[in-house]
Amino acid sequence: MKVLILGGFLGSGKTTALYSMAHYIVDHTESDSPTRVMILENEVGKSGIDDKFLKSSGLQVENLFSGCACCSLSGELIGTIEQIRKTCEPEWVILETTGIAYPKKIQENLKQYLGLETRITVLVDAVRWNRLLIPMNALLSGQIIGSDSVLINKTDLADEETLRKIEADIRNFDDQPSIFRISAIQGIDDAVWKEVLGF
Repeated sequence: MKVLILGGFLGSGKTTALYSMAHYIVDHTESDSPTRVMILENEVGKSGIDDKFLKSSGLQVENLFSGCACCSLSGELIGTIEQIRKTCEPEWVILETTGIAYPKKIQENLKQYLGLETRITVLVDAVRWNRLLIPMNALLSGQIIGSDSVLINKTDLADEETLRKIEADIRNFDDQPSIFRISAIQGIDDAVWKEVLGF
Protein backbone atom coordinates (compact mmCIF):
# COMPACT_ATOMS: atom_id res chain seq x y z
CA MET A 1 0.00 0.00 0.00
CA LYS A 2 1.40 3.37 -1.04
CA VAL A 3 0.59 6.49 0.97
CA LEU A 4 0.74 10.12 -0.11
CA ILE A 5 0.24 12.97 2.34
CA LEU A 6 -1.25 16.04 0.65
CA GLY A 7 -0.60 19.21 2.61
CA GLY A 8 -0.92 22.93 2.16
CA PHE A 9 -2.38 26.01 3.79
CA LEU A 10 -6.11 26.74 3.76
CA GLY A 11 -7.40 27.64 0.31
CA SER A 12 -4.33 26.43 -1.58
CA GLY A 13 -6.45 24.11 -3.75
CA LYS A 14 -5.75 20.71 -2.18
CA THR A 15 -9.14 19.14 -2.92
CA THR A 16 -9.15 20.12 -6.61
CA ALA A 17 -5.61 18.78 -6.98
CA LEU A 18 -6.52 15.61 -5.07
CA TYR A 19 -9.41 14.96 -7.45
CA SER A 20 -7.06 15.21 -10.43
CA MET A 21 -4.41 13.04 -8.78
CA ALA A 22 -6.85 10.29 -7.78
CA HIS A 23 -8.24 10.05 -11.29
CA TYR A 24 -4.72 9.89 -12.71
CA ILE A 25 -3.97 6.90 -10.45
CA VAL A 26 -7.18 5.11 -11.44
CA ASP A 27 -6.53 5.71 -15.13
CA HIS A 28 -2.84 4.75 -15.13
CA THR A 29 -2.53 1.68 -12.90
CA GLU A 30 -3.31 -1.92 -13.64
CA SER A 31 -3.91 -3.00 -10.04
CA ASP A 32 -6.27 -5.89 -9.37
CA SER A 33 -7.34 -4.27 -6.10
CA PRO A 34 -11.06 -3.40 -6.04
CA THR A 35 -10.11 -0.15 -4.30
CA ARG A 36 -7.31 1.55 -6.14
CA VAL A 37 -7.52 4.86 -4.29
CA MET A 38 -8.70 5.47 -0.74
CA ILE A 39 -8.97 9.13 0.24
CA LEU A 40 -8.73 10.15 3.88
CA GLU A 41 -9.88 13.67 4.67
CA ASN A 42 -9.01 15.26 7.97
CA GLU A 43 -12.07 17.49 8.17
CA VAL A 44 -12.82 20.10 10.78
CA GLY A 45 -16.45 19.99 11.82
CA LYS A 46 -19.26 17.49 11.87
CA SER A 47 -19.74 16.83 8.19
CA GLY A 48 -17.49 16.91 5.18
CA ILE A 49 -18.21 19.25 2.32
CA ASP A 50 -15.29 18.35 0.07
CA ASP A 51 -15.86 14.61 0.44
CA LYS A 52 -19.33 14.91 -1.12
CA PHE A 53 -17.66 16.23 -4.27
CA LEU A 54 -15.12 13.43 -4.25
CA LYS A 55 -17.63 10.64 -3.59
CA SER A 56 -19.80 11.84 -6.45
CA SER A 57 -16.81 11.10 -8.69
CA GLY A 58 -16.70 7.43 -7.69
CA LEU A 59 -13.76 7.59 -5.31
CA GLN A 60 -13.80 6.01 -1.86
CA VAL A 61 -13.57 8.57 0.94
CA GLU A 62 -13.16 8.24 4.70
CA ASN A 63 -13.34 11.18 7.10
CA LEU A 64 -11.38 11.81 10.28
CA PHE A 65 -13.57 14.17 12.27
CA SER A 66 -12.60 13.67 15.89
CA GLY A 67 -8.91 13.07 15.29
CA CYS A 68 -6.47 15.76 14.29
CA ALA A 69 -3.65 14.81 11.96
CA CYS A 70 -2.34 18.35 12.18
CA CYS A 71 0.96 17.85 13.91
CA SER A 72 1.17 14.84 16.19
CA LEU A 73 -0.05 11.29 16.57
CA SER A 74 -3.75 10.85 15.97
CA GLY A 75 -5.00 7.53 17.30
CA GLU A 76 -7.92 7.69 14.92
CA LEU A 77 -5.65 8.25 11.93
CA ILE A 78 -3.35 5.35 12.82
CA GLY A 79 -6.30 3.05 13.55
CA THR A 80 -8.12 4.02 10.36
CA ILE A 81 -5.11 3.43 8.12
CA GLU A 82 -4.41 0.09 9.78
CA GLN A 83 -8.03 -0.97 9.24
CA ILE A 84 -7.90 0.15 5.60
CA ARG A 85 -4.71 -1.83 5.05
CA LYS A 86 -6.28 -4.99 6.45
CA THR A 87 -9.76 -4.79 4.94
CA CYS A 88 -9.62 -2.76 1.71
CA GLU A 89 -6.07 -3.31 0.49
CA PRO A 90 -6.03 -0.22 -1.74
CA GLU A 91 -3.11 0.47 -4.01
CA TRP A 92 -2.93 4.09 -2.83
CA VAL A 93 -4.09 5.99 0.25
CA ILE A 94 -4.13 9.77 -0.09
CA LEU A 95 -4.38 11.71 3.16
CA GLU A 96 -5.61 15.26 2.65
CA THR A 97 -4.57 17.13 5.78
CA THR A 98 -6.05 20.22 7.35
CA GLY A 99 -4.56 23.55 6.30
CA ILE A 100 -2.57 23.83 9.53
CA ALA A 101 -0.99 20.37 9.39
CA TYR A 102 2.73 19.62 9.36
CA PRO A 103 3.00 16.71 6.88
CA LYS A 104 6.50 15.68 7.97
CA LYS A 105 5.28 14.95 11.50
CA ILE A 106 2.43 12.84 10.14
CA GLN A 107 4.93 10.97 7.96
CA GLU A 108 7.12 10.26 10.98
CA ASN A 109 4.17 8.89 12.96
CA LEU A 110 3.06 6.61 10.13
CA LYS A 111 6.62 5.29 9.86
CA GLN A 112 7.00 4.80 13.61
CA TYR A 113 3.66 3.18 14.38
CA LEU A 114 2.78 1.38 11.14
CA GLY A 115 6.11 1.03 9.36
CA LEU A 116 4.66 2.84 6.34
CA GLU A 117 6.78 4.70 3.82
CA THR A 118 5.01 7.80 2.54
CA ARG A 119 5.44 10.59 0.03
CA ILE A 120 4.62 14.23 0.81
CA THR A 121 3.24 16.74 -1.66
CA VAL A 122 2.47 20.30 -0.56
CA LEU A 123 0.42 22.91 -2.41
CA VAL A 124 1.14 26.61 -2.09
CA ASP A 125 -1.08 29.44 -3.26
CA ALA A 126 0.70 31.67 -5.79
CA VAL A 127 -1.84 34.45 -5.31
CA ARG A 128 -1.54 34.73 -1.52
CA TRP A 129 2.07 33.59 -1.00
CA ASN A 130 3.64 37.03 -0.53
CA ARG A 131 0.82 38.10 1.78
CA LEU A 132 1.16 34.99 3.96
CA LEU A 133 4.93 34.61 3.93
CA ILE A 134 5.76 36.81 6.91
CA PRO A 135 2.80 36.19 9.28
CA MET A 136 2.65 32.44 8.48
CA ASN A 137 6.35 31.84 7.91
CA ALA A 138 6.75 29.10 10.53
CA LEU A 139 3.74 27.18 9.23
CA LEU A 140 4.63 27.51 5.53
CA SER A 141 8.23 26.49 6.10
CA GLY A 142 7.13 23.66 8.39
CA GLN A 143 4.85 22.30 5.69
CA ILE A 144 7.46 22.49 2.95
CA ILE A 145 10.52 21.18 4.81
CA GLY A 146 10.86 17.46 4.23
CA SER A 147 8.36 17.28 1.37
CA ASP A 148 9.04 15.36 -1.82
CA SER A 149 7.32 17.84 -4.11
CA VAL A 150 5.77 21.30 -3.93
CA LEU A 151 3.03 22.38 -6.33
CA ILE A 152 2.70 26.11 -6.87
CA ASN A 153 -1.00 26.43 -7.62
CA LYS A 154 -3.04 29.21 -9.28
CA THR A 155 -0.18 30.10 -11.58
CA ASP A 156 -2.70 31.41 -14.10
CA LEU A 157 -3.30 34.31 -11.70
CA ALA A 158 0.35 35.22 -11.02
CA ASP A 159 3.06 36.81 -13.14
CA GLU A 160 6.48 35.34 -13.91
CA GLU A 161 8.34 37.55 -11.41
CA THR A 162 6.05 36.44 -8.60
CA LEU A 163 6.42 32.77 -9.51
CA ARG A 164 10.20 33.02 -9.60
CA LYS A 165 10.22 34.64 -6.17
CA ILE A 166 7.99 31.88 -4.76
CA GLU A 167 10.33 29.24 -6.15
CA ALA A 168 13.30 31.03 -4.55
CA ASP A 169 11.47 31.24 -1.20
CA ILE A 170 10.69 27.52 -1.35
CA ARG A 171 14.34 26.73 -2.09
CA ASN A 172 15.35 28.83 0.92
CA PHE A 173 13.15 26.65 3.10
CA ASP A 174 14.29 23.36 1.55
CA ASP A 175 16.21 22.84 -1.69
CA GLN A 176 15.32 19.15 -2.02
CA PRO A 177 11.64 19.02 -3.14
CA SER A 178 10.74 18.99 -6.82
CA ILE A 179 8.78 22.14 -7.68
CA PHE A 180 5.98 22.23 -10.23
CA ARG A 181 3.85 25.12 -11.45
CA ILE A 182 0.20 24.17 -11.83
CA SER A 183 -3.28 25.59 -12.22
CA ALA A 184 -5.60 23.02 -10.65
CA ILE A 185 -8.68 24.80 -11.92
CA GLN A 186 -7.41 24.66 -15.52
CA GLY A 187 -6.28 21.04 -15.28
CA ILE A 188 -3.00 19.43 -14.25
CA ASP A 189 -0.78 17.72 -16.78
CA ASP A 190 -0.30 13.97 -16.35
CA ALA A 191 3.47 14.50 -16.40
CA VAL A 192 3.21 16.29 -13.04
CA TRP A 193 1.43 13.36 -11.41
CA LYS A 194 3.88 10.92 -12.96
CA GLU A 195 6.70 12.71 -11.17
CA VAL A 196 4.80 13.29 -7.92
CA LEU A 197 3.66 9.68 -7.60
CA GLY A 198 6.74 8.05 -9.03
CA PHE A 199 5.16 6.20 -11.96
